Amino acid sequence: MRRFWRRGEDDHVSAGEAAAAAAEPHGAGVEPDPTAAAFFDVDNTMMRGASIYYFARGLAARKLFTLRDLAMFAWGQAVFRLRGTENAEHIGAAKETALAFVAGQRVEDLVRLSEEIYDEVMADRIWSGTRALALQHLDAGQQVWLVTATPVEVARIIAARLGLTGALGTVAETRDGVYTGRLVGNLLHGPAKAEAVRALAQREGLDLSRCSAYSDSINDLPMLNTVGHPHAVNPDPRLREHAKTHGWPIHDFRTARKVTMVAIPAAAGAGALAGGVAAGIALRRHYRA
Repeated sequence: MRRFWRRGEDDHVSAGEAAAAAAEPHGAGVEPDPTAAAFFDVDNTMMRGASIYYFARGLAARKLFTLRDLAMFAWGQAVFRLRGTENAEHIGAAKETALAFVAGQRVEDLVRLSEEIYDEVMADRIWSGTRALALQHLDAGQQVWLVTATPVEVARIIAARLGLTGALGTVAETRDGVYTGRLVGNLLHGPAKAEAVRALAQREGLDLSRCSAYSDSINDLPMLNTVGHPHAVNPDPRLREHAKTHGWPIHDFRTARKVTMVAIPAAAGAGALAGGVAAGIALRRHYRA
C-alpha cells in the first residue's frame, strides 16, 4: 500500500489552517449567537470507538481494504485506549494507512462511500448523551463543529447526519477532483486541532473565551485549553484527573463495562481482534528490526 508523503512532524499550523479552510458550514440555525461555538472530538467522545476503524471496516467489506489492515486497526485502537494514552507516531502511521488508499481515487466516490459506511456501521454508535450536549449548543444558536483526525470527507458526513454545523478533519490534497496521495499539512491531531479551532474562530468571528470544547483524550488538551469552557467526555484517566484538578465538567455516558472496553470497537469481533494482536506483534517486531 502506498504511503503518504508527509511534511515535518510538527507541521501543526498547516494542518490546522487546511482543516479550517476546508470547513463548510451547513444547516439553518435558531436565533444566532454568532460569537460562541462548541467543538467536539469524535472518537470515544461523539462516537463509541474509532471512526477511522469503522471506515476501514466498510472499505474492507467492499474489497478496498485488506482484512490484515482492518485487524491492525482493531489492535491499535485497543492498545491506544486501554493504555489510556495515544502514541502520536503510531496514530500517524495508522491514519496514514487509512488515507493512503485514496491516491488516484475521485473525491465524489469517497463521499458516496462515506455516506454508505456511516449509515451501515457508524450511526448506531453515536453517544446519545454527547449528541444531546451538541444539540443544546445548537438550540442556543451556537455553531457546533466536529474536530477529528479522521479524513474531512468522513467527518463532514458524520456532522451532516447529526445536524451539526460542520467538521474540521484531516485534509488530503486533491487535483481536478482526484486525490494526489498527499496530506495538506499533517494529521489533525493534538496541537493541530487547536490550530484548526483558532483558524476557524478567526474566520467566523468567534470569541474563544465564550466557546466550549469536548473530548475524551488528554491528547486534546491543546484544543481544550484554547476555549473558555472545556469539558471532559468519557475521559481517559489522565484527562479525568486533569479535569477534576481544574474544575472542568465531566460527562461519562459509559456503563461500568463500557468504561473498560470503550476503546475496542464493538464491530471488532473476536477473530478481528485476535488477528489484530498478531498483526500488532508483527508490526512491533518490524519496528524493532
